[in-house]
Amino acid sequence: MATQRTRGGLSRRMSAALLALLLLVPAPLVGQTQRYPVTKKVDVAEDYHGTMVPDAYRWLEDTNSEETRAWIAAQNEVTFGYLSNIPEREMLRRRLTQLWDYPRYGVPFRSGGRYFFYKNDGLQNQSVLYVQPTLAAEPRVLLDPNTLSPDGTIAVSEVSVSRDGRLLGYGLAAAGSDWQEFRVRDIATGKDLADRIRWVKFSGLSWTRDARGFFYSRYPETTSKDSLLAANRDQKLYYHVLGQPQELDRLLYERPDQPEWGFGADVTYDGRYALVYVWHGTDPRNRLYTIDLKNANKPDLASPVVRLLDEYDASYSVIGNEGPLLYVLTDLDAPRRRVIAIDLREPARTHWRTIVPEGDDVLESARVIGGRIVAEYLQDAKSRVRLFALSGAPAGEVQLPTLGSIRGISGRPDSPEMFYGFTSFLYPTTIFRTDVRTGEQTVFHAPELDIDPARYDAKQVFFTSRDGTRVPMFIVHRKGIALDGSNPTYLYGYGGFNISQTPSFSVTNLLWLELGGIYALPNLRGGGEYGEEWHKAGTKERKQNVFDDFIAAAEYLIREGYTSPAKLAIGGGSNGGLLVGAAMTQRPELFAVAHPAVGVMDMLRYHKFTIGWAWVSDYGSSDDPEGFRYLQAYSPLHSLKPRTCYPATLVTTADHDDRVVPGHSFKFAAALQAAQSCERPTLIRIQVKAGHGAGKPTRFQIEEAADVLAFRIKNLGMKVELASD
Repeated sequence: MATQRTRGGLSRRMSAALLALLLLVPAPLVGQTQRYPVTKKVDVAEDYHGTMVPDAYRWLEDTNSEETRAWIAAQNEVTFGYLSNIPEREMLRRRLTQLWDYPRYGVPFRSGGRYFFYKNDGLQNQSVLYVQPTLAAEPRVLLDPNTLSPDGTIAVSEVSVSRDGRLLGYGLAAAGSDWQEFRVRDIATGKDLADRIRWVKFSGLSWTRDARGFFYSRYPETTSKDSLLAANRDQKLYYHVLGQPQELDRLLYERPDQPEWGFGADVTYDGRYALVYVWHGTDPRNRLYTIDLKNANKPDLASPVVRLLDEYDASYSVIGNEGPLLYVLTDLDAPRRRVIAIDLREPARTHWRTIVPEGDDVLESARVIGGRIVAEYLQDAKSRVRLFALSGAPAGEVQLPTLGSIRGISGRPDSPEMFYGFTSFLYPTTIFRTDVRTGEQTVFHAPELDIDPARYDAKQVFFTSRDGTRVPMFIVHRKGIALDGSNPTYLYGYGGFNISQTPSFSVTNLLWLELGGIYALPNLRGGGEYGEEWHKAGTKERKQNVFDDFIAAAEYLIREGYTSPAKLAIGGGSNGGLLVGAAMTQRPELFAVAHPAVGVMDMLRYHKFTIGWAWVSDYGSSDDPEGFRYLQAYSPLHSLKPRTCYPATLVTTADHDDRVVPGHSFKFAAALQAAQSCERPTLIRIQVKAGHGAGKPTRFQIEEAADVLAFRIKNLGMKVELASD
């Protein structure tokens, strides 16, 4: 691939003729003032069950072609030219840098008598992994990914410490890709061993207790050209022995008859069993198999894989064990989840016991720490942490500082020491240390960031969606605002894949509040805020419920006087990018600004690239006649109508996104530019050497946030002033 400059820089290998073609700037359509690069149309159509659907921009799916690279450069030239003329842009970037520059800690974890944690000093592109022998000792840098690339685009994607605390297994991902390379580091010396494990994606690594090796999953090797686009299938489960080349790794399980099945292995804390989770796409249901390793200090890798739970009827996650007795979190006959006990000596369902029954709140996660079951619940999308004895008897509750969200919990079955992160809209993530037996709790790390929560109101309201469903929404704003419809408002949403949207701190949102904006976060169907029934209500032929919820949230904000259509911006990423694309094409008059980020925009072809097929459980597929019908009805790319005034739109994506491939955003932006009939700009910002979002360097995050805010401010007609630094 030719070298690119981030802001519209042109490939040195690009032909002059091709460049001249792409940089031709046509006369704008009637009502438009912005000029865009020419995007050619091709005569391509596909037959979907007797319906011919044109796909004029299909050539943009090939992100490796010279022609597409030229299109990227030309679009970025226009976009960054527009953004550079916004007077507030540099001021916003400086203020974001100022706010971002504070130490941030991850939740510590303990293994082999050592403590490990991530820390970012503030503006480091990647967080650094530290180790310390005791909590009172001076931490030592164990792994600093900032030293691995000059531009900070190599990120640590996975870490696992051997039970004896000697070895660190870790994954590296380059330029935002989901592909990982696993390596092993000697913790005492800080030196890497020779081991290299490649072609890994959607896999952790789990050590056997003897620290001689680890379980992992990988896909077949593919060509570098196709690795960012080709469908990911035929994952297999392996065991790697330290010091041996990957070619000699032991294949433990594969299913050539089920190429879409994926596998993940997790060794129990006592080292006796390897738990094999069998997944199919993003469906929350899974299968659970076991391997009896027999002797933790000399594991028997020849033991057979036993299909313990093979009916694919619910989600199952082992949260701890006492020998052959497994404690399992499941939604079987309990859409808000419960904890059950399964004895491997008598695994029949008639012998299962309920330990923690289903309740009114969603049991989001659970684990065994210090002989207690630590259960994290969601109560109207806000976290609560309750404790239970292994018998199921209630054992108290962890007192959280305010209404907000848990951001990670760590602890071991044999120690009462627990760490957890807590955050809220006006509460930067703070790390707490607690004793699950005594309830004693202390602040372990608190961020030094000057925020005055008393200046703002954070509330939860409920509104009614189109079909009468009651939906919650968080609203945050400065105190004392007038409810006269004049407030610039940013409505953000997701609504999919059983993922819950809960209160969390964001520097970008804090700056938005400083500028006088309102931030609103609705808990749309399709998410996990109220369990599996809430999730299913926003999937497949019911996906329109998600868009209706989002539109109803906007109408509530307008009706209650928070804002008006001229002052309302919407945003979302990934599945949330699809949400924004659907909302702005269904109700373009309702919004002034739209920010679809790394969105799934072509619902007829999404399943043909990388891991897209895995989303069929949520979306359905155009390969099915009924699926084609409802997908075409809301697919953002196919819902654009010529000569329509759409919101001012800044599409954002990245050239190395191999989860939601950038062709989605490319095609949508090209079609939107052709359809736009008014003066509102429709631009696309394409980050080079970045991916779907994970591992994005801090400087990339700040630059993108400044650009998105500048675009929003300009197109909402805001007049802002910030104190000079």
